[in-house]
Amino acid sequence: MSSPSQSPKQNLFEKAKGFILPKLKFATTSTVATGVDYVLYMFLVTYMFSPEISNLISASCGMVINFVLQKRFIFSLQRRASSALLLSITFSLIGIGISTLLISYLNKIDFFATYQSITKLLATGLIFLYNFYTKRFAFERR
Repeated sequence: MSSPSQSPKQNLFEKAKGFILPKLKFATTSTVATGVDYVLYMFLVTYMFSPEISNLISASCGMVINFVLQKRFIFSLQRRASSALLLSITFSLIGIGISTLLISYLNKIDFFATYQSITKLLATGLIFLYNFYTKRFAFERR
């Protein structure tokens, strides 16, 4: 909130900060979880499983890490933790499903089938905003 002593410039700065800071914090925790997801995906797809199975496993691990970090550092819990967890998992599973479908589709293209690192990166990037807004709803009801 702006106080009567704040200038319009300070008020604009506070609004910009209020808009940008939560997304930067979300990006930071997401980077940690995505790093785990990405490294695990590359290992699994290289040595063990198909791209789709690798994504389901690695993204699920990233989902758990992301929930813990977001609950602790980003969102202020406005509902019971169990409700937030259930909503967060539901939204995450939908996101994992969407990213797995994207990976499956992209792997039909020779370039993406050859360069799994790019395939995973593209799918992850496309899901970022979906994740931010659904997680904010899960934690803060907005």
